[in-house]
Amino acid sequence: MTLDPVHFDGITRLARRIRQNVDASDHRDMAERVWGDWLDPLREDGDVIVEPIGERRRRMVDVTEVALQDDPFPTQHGLDSGTINPTTFKNGLVLDVAHAAMSAVPSDLDLHRGRTVVMTVHSNDATTSLADDWVMEDGGYVRQRVLHAPRVSRYEAAVVHELALYLAESEHACTNADVVDDLLLLDGPIYPKGLLNWANREPELATLLAEDERPRDVIENYLRLVETFVEREVPLAGFVKTPISRAITRTVRKGSGNAPWVNDAAFFSQVLERREEVDGEWERRTDALTFTNWFVSRGGADRELSTLGDTFGLDREFDPAAYEVTFCVVYDPRTDVVYRVEAPAAFTRDEALRERLLLQVLKGVAVERGPPKAVAKADSLARIGRAETVALQEALEEAFDTERDTDYDDDRWGAGTFGYGNAD
Repeated sequence: MTLDPVHFDGITRLARRIRQNVDASDHRDMAERVWGDWLDPLREDGDVIVEPIGERRRRMVDVTEVALQDDPFPTQHGLDSGTINPTTFKNGLVLDVAHAAMSAVPSDLDLHRGRTVVMTVHSNDATTSLADDWVMEDGGYVRQRVLHAPRVSRYEAAVVHELALYLAESEHACTNADVVDDLLLLDGPIYPKGLLNWANREPELATLLAEDERPRDVIENYLRLVETFVEREVPLAGFVKTPISRAITRTVRKGSGNAPWVNDAAFFSQVLERREEVDGEWERRTDALTFTNWFVSRGGADRELSTLGDTFGLDREFDPAAYEVTFCVVYDPRTDVVYRVEAPAAFTRDEALRERLLLQVLKGVAVERGPPKAVAKADSLARIGRAETVALQEALEEAFDTERDTDYDDDRWGAGTFGYGNAD
């Protein structure tokens, strides 16, 4: 049964009872005050967690003009990892399968064929035996392994998902680093924020991150990846399609008592949106992309890999400041979407280089009306579709001689409908 009109009307009347003391213009005014007064720098308990690189400012570029610019980087490579989402079986196994791929612009079909596949398995049965060596398939184009996940009493799905996702991504990036001549764009952040957030989640996950080598090995892969690109003098950046950071919003709320935005992306959309009055109504202007300067980020998941953290005791070849996350924010008014562009500080210290990185992203967004082509192609290559997911899950049932452990929602909505995505 669907909603009858009377039910629909009742729900809308209910919504009208929710009153806010400030309207949208008040939210924009507050965003302006935070932009002007809080971010140069932003402090939390005395620590500088966000500070501008150079002058704090907002900028804009005509969509058509930037779309016609030459590429600052003659070639671009993208990288992404997709998964089937955590799957539980009746024999007690919980697993996820991740599949990483690298794209090239212009295209390189041999490179596109290459894959790194990781199956992460959690079992509470101490007798379960897994062979975890890397093996090659498809004539050497596919490199794959099984990873036995650390044993936990809860959060099995999060553990298998994030270890599979980030191990596949980081291994594929490190293995193929030497083919990148000009620029590598990760689809997502430059570090494994899903894993790094374990430190701020439940105590069991924080303990696991501190004491188990498997998640730290994955984090170390990203440190080595940054070092490889710094040594080769080839820039590495991340394009975050769905930023979920709350470091600014949380700190402002703590300091002022109010920050009405869901997350930092919502705050930046208020800061970067341009409006004009047309026939007495305020409308969004869509002729230009708007964007911020670059900032250093040391809050939330970025803290441990900054100068405020110890990188979980992992060795770093360069000065700790070189690894810090730096970011700028790009707003596309045509789709009302905010993107976060990240790069290690080792690259963005150079003003000319950070301008080239930004221009490449701006051109890509202007042309594609979404993620730059290298990122979109990597996403397409790495994505495991719903039909493939179901077929894999059925093949795994046969291989394990068991069935998936499903519940009513799986039957009602379809297995794989809900799950974990790439942690942006």
